[in-house]
Amino acid sequence: MFHKEGAKIILFSLLIAVIVIIGVEYLITIPWLIKTIQIIALLFLVIVLQFFRNPNRALDDIADHLIVAPVDGKVVVIEEVYEPEYFKDKRLMVSIFMSPINVHVTRYALNGMVKYSKYHPGKYLVAWHPKASEENERTTVVIDNPVYGEVMYRQIAGALAKRIVNYAKVGHRVNQGDDAGFIKFGSRVDLYLPLGTNINVELNQKARGNKTVIANK
Repeated sequence: MFHKEGAKIILFSLLIAVIVIIGVEYLITIPWLIKTIQIIALLFLVIVLQFFRNPNRALDDIADHLIVAPVDGKVVVIEEVYEPEYFKDKRLMVSIFMSPINVHVTRYALNGMVKYSKYHPGKYLVAWHPKASEENERTTVVIDNPVYGEVMYRQIAGALAKRIVNYAKVGHRVNQGDDAGFIKFGSRVDLYLPLGTNINVELNQKARGNKTVIANK
């Protein structure tokens, strides 16, 4: 399966790959060079396809007391921080970094009602930069959950990302595991949890969207 946000790019990439693969046969006479260019075109197409893949990830357990990983990637931050945009107090932040080879679908980490959803234009610092959470292009979403109260997640663009897609709308009730958006070409997602939340992951641990339990009560 491929994510709908990649439809245009996939079709365009397929068209370009076909044109290149066929075209070099008429434009170039050196056999090894023809094969090299054709292989590069195929590799380009494969990279685009793998980036927009959207694997079917059924939740092992749907429950209000669980917070699952919203994306695939590596846990790079677990720390207490001050959150200045919405809460204006201290929260426990868990940050997951996605490389270009990870699945970039964002899924809702928990059940609840969307209380806040805002897009911020910004810079394109590398996603692991300390100031990326405040200065990069990003979206901020707050979900009110029956067990945890208000929980924030933030989609952050990386150095290569050029578009963040966010489906969360204020007033909508969302279900854990459902599609929440997409970040194109490299990024990071931060979760802001209440202090004292029982965290189930460790630094440098690989997380899988809809599978890895980030926190529970």
